Amino acid sequence: MIAETVCSAVSAAGLGIALITAYRKRFLAATRIAAYSLVPIGLVMTGVVEWLADTAFSPMAWAGFGVLGLAWVLFTTTRVVERRRGGTRKERRAARAAAQPEAAAPAASAPSLSQGQGSGPATRPATAPRRDDDFSDIEAILKKHGI
Repeated sequence: MIAETVCSAVSAAGLGIALITAYRKRFLAATRIAAYSLVPIGLVMTGVVEWLADTAFSPMAWAGFGVLGLAWVLFTTTRVVERRRGGTRKERRAARAAAQPEAAAPAASAPSLSQGQGSGPATRPATAPRRDDDFSDIEAILKKHGI
């Protein structure tokens, strides 16, 4: 009974503030305030406030909230530990499997480059694209500054 009266008073006060705000020609804000002020009376009309009042004085309900809070803490703790370790075991295994072929690939490609006819012709084509990349970076910087 008291909760319904308080919710009604809060709604009435909110609607009064919304009217004052609308009088000042701030219609968007007034509409938003009116929407917020209608929530408490809507909760009273649907019976949620009565249910909450009954729940607030129930020791079994509070024990249930405690169990839910403990579950949330456990979930959060495991997620923090997973992030510090770098994901779940499955994700770490997949990352290690993906990293191993990459480590073996440069070792396999290095002998093929050195099998060419000496170091001269094999290294010149490798350096030419690097110079082009360096010039493209310089060009991008110059274009950025309008030069």
